[in-house]
Amino acid sequence: MPLPLFADIFDAVHLQLGDAVISWLTPVWVIGVGAILGLLLCVVLWGIGNLLSRIQPLADLVEQPQSRWIVVGVLTAVYLGVALYFFVPSGDAARNAPAIPVKADAKEGPPVAVQRTATDLAGTVVAWACACLAVAMGSVALVSRKTNSEVPLAVREGVLLPLFVVVCCLASFGILGLTIVRKPTELLENVWAYPKLLARGTITETYDIPAATSDFQEPKEKSIPVEIRKKELLQMILKADQRVRVKTETFEKYSFAAETINVPAGGEAIWNKNPDGTSPFADLFVSELFVRNYGTKPAKLEITFRNTLAMPEMLSVVYAAIAIASVFLLYLAQRTFFPKLAAVALSTAKSEMAQPLFVILCSLGIFGLIVFDFVPYYTLGEDIKMLKGTSLNLILILALIQGIWAASTSVADEIEGKTALTVLSKPVSRRDFILGKFVGIAWTMLVMFVMFGAVMLVTVTYKTIYDAREYSTDMEQITWQICHNEMMQTIPGLFLAYMETLVLSALSVAISTRLPMLANFIISFSIYVLGHLTPLLVQSQSIADNVPAPVVFLAKITATVLPVLEHFSTEASFATGLPIPVDYTLWALVYCALYSTVAMLLALTLFEDRDLA
Repeated sequence: MPLPLFADIFDAVHLQLGDAVISWLTPVWVIGVGAILGLLLCVVLWGIGNLLSRIQPLADLVEQPQSRWIVVGVLTAVYLGVALYFFVPSGDAARNAPAIPVKADAKEGPPVAVQRTATDLAGTVVAWACACLAVAMGSVALVSRKTNSEVPLAVREGVLLPLFVVVCCLASFGILGLTIVRKPTELLENVWAYPKLLARGTITETYDIPAATSDFQEPKEKSIPVEIRKKELLQMILKADQRVRVKTETFEKYSFAAETINVPAGGEAIWNKNPDGTSPFADLFVSELFVRNYGTKPAKLEITFRNTLAMPEMLSVVYAAIAIASVFLLYLAQRTFFPKLAAVALSTAKSEMAQPLFVILCSLGIFGLIVFDFVPYYTLGEDIKMLKGTSLNLILILALIQGIWAASTSVADEIEGKTALTVLSKPVSRRDFILGKFVGIAWTMLVMFVMFGAVMLVTVTYKTIYDAREYSTDMEQITWQICHNEMMQTIPGLFLAYMETLVLSALSVAISTRLPMLANFIISFSIYVLGHLTPLLVQSQSIADNVPAPVVFLAKITATVLPVLEHFSTEASFATGLPIPVDYTLWALVYCALYSTVAMLLALTLFEDRDLA
């Protein structure tokens, strides 16, 4: 959908900045546009929920606890069915799914679709089921009159306020960046084109080509109607029962740029988009191809068009918007379905974020992330990999300190100071107390990760430009797409690091039910060290010979009882430069949820018979 009017306006106020600065800021602007879309999506969802809450029968239905869960179950099934139909295709739907471009070797051409295993498919279905359950709970929360009326209050207090500030800062740059990036309307067109691409990702058309009228003359060409977008076409697969030739321009016109595809009788020919991005099509929108039939009979030509986004990096806008809306819905669902737990979590989060330690850790983290950008690592062109590793380790350590401190002050100190007895004298169970403390700590660490993550994304993109200048690299080779790929590679790492802090914080809450702060710190950081070393010890002992059986048994039992924190390590991904697979991240999330659940069960068991008086 071209926007010529807005394009002229943005070009008129475009700032004259260098190519390096534009390449650095464009990925940040993409995330900023996602923040704008996320805020708009939250407002739209709130408005829809407000309208639905005015329907009396529907509002009464979601206010009843039992009927509320029934509605959640029905909505989860509906959402899951829609998600599986559109996003987990199989059979004919898989063949019609849009192609996903991946960097390929020039000799190999664009890669073909990879067959997914049953394990990958099961993990995807489970992940979609959990996501649909969360969305269903958020949808019911929006329809609830009480929760819907509390949305402005929820944004002004607790954890949504700092998250809202960070998102607004990114959204502000999304608006300001319209005067910085080049051709912003052309980039935004990829976002508008994505829903259409889902419907026409792969299209197969059949054409009837008449036979030649004479054996001594060239067959007459036939123009066949097509709908090709030059920048979106990734591959064409041509099949015919007669020998035909397909040309991108008329046969009467001789052009070196035109391309001719020979399709054998009963066979197929494949045209792939050139890796360098060049195309034989002269126009952006192609409405016809030209065909000659060299067979003795009329030919039936079948062409399959596989399309993809011209700039798939712009899908980050959609992902960012979905992430923002998901956090918003998750917070509202917590308030609606678990009000007592949410009250304890809100109190814990507000208390911890008001502590001087939280401000100090955030200040140190932001300062360290910025300083790391200019530290020479002497890695001969691999400084950005070291930057990712050191920055992520810094964020992880600071978040762990905050999580363990929060667990000690909000659980152990409240038990010793008799504050917990006062809270439990109200209609709050011990289960809600412990789980609320853990959820409040998780929200607090989420705020830290969002703040640190926003700064880290900016520093990683800048480090790409900084290294190119340091090593005298041709700046024309450092495009904004390269900076964007480096930035996006860090996001799964942040997610895995957050899951690691959740596991250790859950164990820290369990320890805090019985032990004071100093013992909690010692035990928690010992678990952190052993959680990373024990798998290596088990592997080395299985390879080495003449290892005593008790040593092997002790290492294996330790690796079984303690969390395997190597599941959340990103060093291999950063070292090789390969992205972290989505399936791996999902299975790591499952491991995090299971181990955190076990840790919470241990905490509830230890706290159940604790004498608070």
